[in-house]
Amino acid sequence: MSDHILEISRLSKSFGSNTVLKDISLNVDKGDVISIIGASGSGKSTLLRCINLLETPDSGEIRFNGVNMLSRGTAAPRYRAQVGMVFQSFNLFNNMTVLENCMVGQRRVLGRNRADAKTHAMQYLEKVGMAPYVNAKPRQISGGQKQRVAIARAMAMDPKVLLFDEPTSALDPEMVGEVLNVMQNLAEGGMTMLVVTHEMSFARDVSTRAVYMCDGVILEQGAPAELFSNPKQPRTQEFLRRILARQM
Repeated sequence: MSDHILEISRLSKSFGSNTVLKDISLNVDKGDVISIIGASGSGKSTLLRCINLLETPDSGEIRFNGVNMLSRGTAAPRYRAQVGMVFQSFNLFNNMTVLENCMVGQRRVLGRNRADAKTHAMQYLEKVGMAPYVNAKPRQISGGQKQRVAIARAMAMDPKVLLFDEPTSALDPEMVGEVLNVMQNLAEGGMTMLVVTHEMSFARDVSTRAVYMCDGVILEQGAPAELFSNPKQPRTQEFLRRILARQM
């Protein structure tokens, strides 16, 4: 069996005549925190949605613990419990309380009884600072709080990998820090994470690897300190110059 927890091999995806991913290969080891950066439209979110099987790739392989998840008979809900996803728009159930949002997947997918699901949900709601809001509905809490609930919901499934699709992009600026702090704590605790982000400080300071995507390909990747201080590709240099100037 491979040492890689996730192996993405030669992944391609088109929507009609628009090729969004072109022959993407990426290996993920346990404990990796990989930040995927690049301009809008470069294929970053589509890559995460393919890894999570929310989109079906046209070709390639996605191996999780050595097993190709694109083979026939793959149980997508079970796989998504192991490779969880946190969305930019939270995707909470508005008719459920914070606690119910964190229990429903455990009960439906993992088959946990109500008491165990509640205990597990509370463990992670406490970890992200949302235990006081267990009876609130999503409309009663802020965007930053919603995203922390979404992270707790994903963690309550005991995933091996967490995917974050621009988790701060829908937040007011003052709420970004509270979500990034939760993500940094997860990273420091050893959680394996792939993060599509425009937060360059997180990509530079928290990640173990940074990946720059452009026009549907991985143009450059490496240790964040090296990629940010000495990018090799002209398009990487231009992207970082432009976005870092904007965030100063």
